[in-house]
Amino acid sequence: MQKRIIRPIVICIFSNQDSILVAEGFDSMKGDYFYRPIGGGIEFGESSTDALIREITEEINQEIKNLSYLGAVENIFTFNGDNGHEIVMVYDAAFIDQSLYHIESFEGIEDGGEKIKLFWKPLNDFTERRLRLVPEGLITLIQNKMI
Repeated sequence: MQKRIIRPIVICIFSNQDSILVAEGFDSMKGDYFYRPIGGGIEFGESSTDALIREITEEINQEIKNLSYLGAVENIFTFNGDNGHEIVMVYDAAFIDQSLYHIESFEGIEDGGEKIKLFWKPLNDFTERRLRLVPEGLITLIQNKMI
């Protein structure tokens, strides 16, 4: 993680009935699991929608449709002892391949080649704080979308 840089990123909410698709993360310094929708960094000169399409292709080799902008969240956090600051563009979209909605979990690949595990998790696990969704404030955007 680069220090003293505000990083623009884009993430996507994929909904499946009462669940959303999230990657599981672990902060070894805090001993804490967390969940985040998939996406990644926006490169210089790249629009957030182009970055989202690229990241989904890179991470899980899938195509998406029906992109809809939900809003932005500022995320100031500590992960594995390092401070981070992100501006997170949040979208809603759908997978073209409908079979993904029938798989409980599957793997993807992060930029560095690290495997990530993706799960469909019930939204109420996050609203009732049984699981932690990041970035903070994301749950409000999701709930506003579902109203």
